[in-house]
Amino acid sequence: MSSDSIPLRPPMTRDAAGTLLGQTMGLVAVTAGLFAVGAYLGRNLAYQWGWLLFLAAFVCLIGMNAATQRSEALAVTLLFGFGLLIGLATAPTLSYYASADPQAVWQAGGATELFIAGFGAAGYATRRDLSTLARILHWALIGLILFGIVTIFVQIPSSALIYAVLAW
Repeated sequence: MSSDSIPLRPPMTRDAAGTLLGQTMGLVAVTAGLFAVGAYLGRNLAYQWGWLLFLAAFVCLIGMNAATQRSEALAVTLLFGFGLLIGLATAPTLSYYASADPQAVWQAGGATELFIAGFGAAGYATRRDLSTLARILHWALIGLILFGIVTIFVQIPSSALIYAVLAW
């Protein structure tokens, strides 16, 4: 075995996988909450601040990637910092949309939180190894993103409905 190869680990037990998923979904929930706090605190920021805050959030992501191998506490702190900064960065845009149609913003936020909670609970409760679905779901997400980009430039009848059904 060379020094740069990664040793194989035995498969996780059901309890260990459930614990890991539970911790992961907890981190996702806290990060989403910090996003909401950031969006609330930054609701009166000028839109120019958004660009600077996006850069700071991106720096947190790069730092989190580097910190995962060195310090779990630092990586978690950077994850929470990312959630707060990305909330602050999007706050001016969310504020603009809320002034135009507040119900749409509340519905989008509620649907996102339900999605996180629902899929986290389903993933935690299942006994199946879901890693076999990763490749298919990855390419489905890429296809959905590409469809969304195409609908920006090409007028497709009922494209919003099609997108919503495919995303569900």
